[in-house]
Amino acid sequence: MSHLSLLAFKYNLEKLKSKAAGRPTGRLLSGRDRQFSDLTRIYKPDDDEMKKVFNKIAGEHDRITRKDLKGLLEKFGKADAAAEARRMICVADFKKNGYMDFEEFMEVHKSGVPLGDMRRAFFVFDQDGDGRISAEEVMQVLHKLGDSCSLEDCREMVKKIDRNRDGFVDMDDFMAMMTRSRKKP
Repeated sequence: MSHLSLLAFKYNLEKLKSKAAGRPTGRLLSGRDRQFSDLTRIYKPDDDEMKKVFNKIAGEHDRITRKDLKGLLEKFGKADAAAEARRMICVADFKKNGYMDFEEFMEVHKSGVPLGDMRRAFFVFDQDGDGRISAEEVMQVLHKLGDSCSLEDCREMVKKIDRNRDGFVDMDDFMAMMTRSRKKP
């Protein structure tokens, strides 16, 4: 489920665009989002999870191109995917070589991921809006991302994350998974 950390990627790019344009960065969230008092919390995503996200987006040669981003945004129904992909690369491409490598990807995320973005990522998976992610919902999102994953595999994923053993991933489980440090083998 780490694939959806990439939603935070867009937020961090917007922050960088605002900073580069000399605009204040505190106005990126809508009024609706500001109703949550804890949106200012920032979470540090696990580096291993970030590498998985990068690899999921990256095409050939271990780099993210406009084409890679456009394809991903189109899968999630973004109407202006080509223009958005161009803007994302322009902001994140600190080396000005036309693509984003892992170092640039991590630079975008160096300040962490706001709680609001974590919540939005959760709700991409929670397609029925019941506050829980089922194995079926995981499978649907992964299929959108182009992953061939069986329902049984998705059940195993949920089982590994589900701390209260109810067969679903709730927000607490999701946050723990996205922010925990992994021990190296």
